[in-house]
Amino acid sequence: MRARILTAILLGALLVAVLLYGPPLAVRALFGVFVVAGAWEWSAFTGARRSTARLGYTLLVAALALAGRYWLGEGSAFRQLMEWAALWWLIQLLWILMAPRRVGPWAAGLAGLAALPPTWIALTHIAEAWPRGTQWVLFVLALGFAADTGAFFAGRAWGHTKLAPLVSPAKTWEGVAGGLLLAAAAALLGSHWFGVPAQRFVPLCLLGAAFSVIGDLAESMFKRASGLKDSGRIFPGHGGVLDRIDSALAATPVMCLGLLLLAVGA
Repeated sequence: MRARILTAILLGALLVAVLLYGPPLAVRALFGVFVVAGAWEWSAFTGARRSTARLGYTLLVAALALAGRYWLGEGSAFRQLMEWAALWWLIQLLWILMAPRRVGPWAAGLAGLAALPPTWIALTHIAEAWPRGTQWVLFVLALGFAADTGAFFAGRAWGHTKLAPLVSPAKTWEGVAGGLLLAAAAALLGSHWFGVPAQRFVPLCLLGAAFSVIGDLAESMFKRASGLKDSGRIFPGHGGVLDRIDSALAATPVMCLGLLLLAVGA
């Protein structure tokens, strides 16, 4: 637990420093590192064992992210990308509910291509193009962190009812409830800070928090199919990069799309 908390503090401090004080290139680079590292870990879900194959998959994700940022990173094209990304996570939910054990290498690989690039595109677009963009990025990521934290502690204290035993036996409905409660508290603070009406903002944040659970479950499904306990070991107490960003992968496009509908960003 001590290692988990210390790692979270250090990562949070790095994120805040780069977002609030770094140039746009540093923001792109920071999120790029996380997405590239996540792609390397995701390549293990495809059954690839050779370093060359894993590197090839990682470079493909990076290339799609860069191309998407160039061709789909602005205006109506960006909004359509967020719509497709949100739709993908709805499909992912159906996959988890209906066929969690049917995970082939090709399907896992395509899932990574659908999950990783849109998140990098969304975060960099928000940070660079929206008013108070870096603050919005921090809030979107903090919302997922709040949902994760609430679920972790509520699940440990009161968790009994299994959420998805075929995918992640440790997760419970009580944990989900705790995560949503903490996310609601973060949403109320965010509503006040950004001046967005709570009656519209809080439901959106709760939807984003719910999708963060889908992201967590999706990664668990791919890990279980690959025989992995953690996606990696880079972060003490947390596991791999994907173990830290899985919630954000699903929550970010949903939150981005919702904020566009609320006319917060462009």
